[in-house]
Amino acid sequence: MQGVSSFRTTLSRTALGALAGLVAAFTALSVAELAAGLVRPAAGPVTVVGGAVIDRTPAAVKDFAIRTFGENDKVVLQLGILAVLAVIAIALGALAPRHRSAAAAGILLFGIVGAAAALSRPDATGIADALPSMAGGAAGALTLYFLASKAAPSSAPSSADDLSRRGFLVAAGTTAVVAGSVGGLGRFLSGRQGQGAVASRDGLVLPKPASPARAVAPGVQLKVPGISPFTTPNRDFYRVDTALNVPRVDAATWRLRIGGKGVTRPRTYTLDELLARPLIERDITLTCVSNEVGGPYVGTARWLGVPLADLLQEAGVRPPSQGGTADQLVARSVDGMTLGSPVEDVMDGRDAMLAVGMNGEPLPFDHGFPVRMVVPGLYGYVSACKWITDIELTTFDAYDPYWVKRKWARRAPIKTQARIDTPKPFAGPAAGTVLVAGVAWAQHRGITRVEVRIDDGPWRDADLAPQATADTWRQWSYPWRATTGGHTITVRATDGTGQTQTEQRTPTIPDGASGRHSVFVTVP
Repeated sequence: MQGVSSFRTTLSRTALGALAGLVAAFTALSVAELAAGLVRPAAGPVTVVGGAVIDRTPAAVKDFAIRTFGENDKVVLQLGILAVLAVIAIALGALAPRHRSAAAAGILLFGIVGAAAALSRPDATGIADALPSMAGGAAGALTLYFLASKAAPSSAPSSADDLSRRGFLVAAGTTAVVAGSVGGLGRFLSGRQGQGAVASRDGLVLPKPASPARAVAPGVQLKVPGISPFTTPNRDFYRVDTALNVPRVDAATWRLRIGGKGVTRPRTYTLDELLARPLIERDITLTCVSNEVGGPYVGTARWLGVPLADLLQEAGVRPPSQGGTADQLVARSVDGMTLGSPVEDVMDGRDAMLAVGMNGEPLPFDHGFPVRMVVPGLYGYVSACKWITDIELTTFDAYDPYWVKRKWARRAPIKTQARIDTPKPFAGPAAGTVLVAGVAWAQHRGITRVEVRIDDGPWRDADLAPQATADTWRQWSYPWRATTGGHTITVRATDGTGQTQTEQRTPTIPDGASGRHSVFVTVP
């Protein structure tokens, strides 16, 4: 019986230690959040460790995460980090009743790891970025050491042991409550740091464009249930980036620098200076390179911005075709992201811009407020820099931006694609006339033809809505006489150069997916 009693006591102490580990981890995160609120919200340990994980994750894994979790990929990553931390904290806590110093050192080590991650981030502002992780690690280590002493083995009688257990639970509960309050204060302080950015966006009045977009003709939007709207509302526009915390940039303090190779007149602009220039307004469809055939990461918005070529020309930049020495434009975001665009493309006459407005309002924070790049015809990872703060002219040989370092292609024109929006995969439409419809895009080339095939039958021309511009997607429809049974519907598009989209399937890596979209339906 004495052996059984000893085993139960050991098990109880281990359980209390595991609880102590969780409370210590919670305390560490709460103190780190407070420190981040005082220093810089982006320096919080979960954010910096998550960013470091993203930077070191193979491109194929990142692409899988985007395809699998969509815009929730960052939430999944953060939850994964917290889950790993919880497991390790439980393990260290279980060790703590007998090895307090070693267990506390383990918690402190995680603070050191977080500090190293903070200092390794491309947007790190100095040694102060390490403070949140170090403060959290120290607080967690002290908490675990203290609580472990309450859960340590005792030779006291059973009644005294029960009293000691209650004392531990009181201490752990009190610590958790205090830590929660500290974390709440940290979140409040972090929120306050973004208030200036929110106020600057709320107070921004966009000027009227010197060159407004053409009105969208009524026929551009087909009256087909289930088809994507021609203009994607801001709330529905896809978001794919690496920012765990969306940057909140105060428009009053924002600056844009233009410099580098071939720049004879370096410039720095404020937002007000950009807004005072003649602005253009254009409907442009953007596409993410991680968009699979038939995928959702494509959308059209009405963008308002400053022509990028004008700014470059005023800085003395010439494209390579005119003797310029730089062939790559590297755009940098406030969070350290770098994207590389061909200088020739952004200066060839297309409506490349530094956008300040989206669908009639200032850019949402998720989409790059106060300024982002928009370049028709190029995948976003080589053109659509959000929260842009720096433009450097260089060469492709001299510098590889973020995604190129991770094995994506240096140049990435958008591939011709068509998507079936209705009927949905595995739908069961009734026999008779079924309207098959969707969108097709080949930005900067336009769509001239869309064809539909049922099973292994011949290709049939679909009806095309008017083409708004060569830089937007185009809606199409095809009336199909559906018969009973299972059927595969396939679509293909032809662009303005006469090229028909290939049937060859390729993955999204390294320069975008190819192939033809098809859906299988069963007609009862």
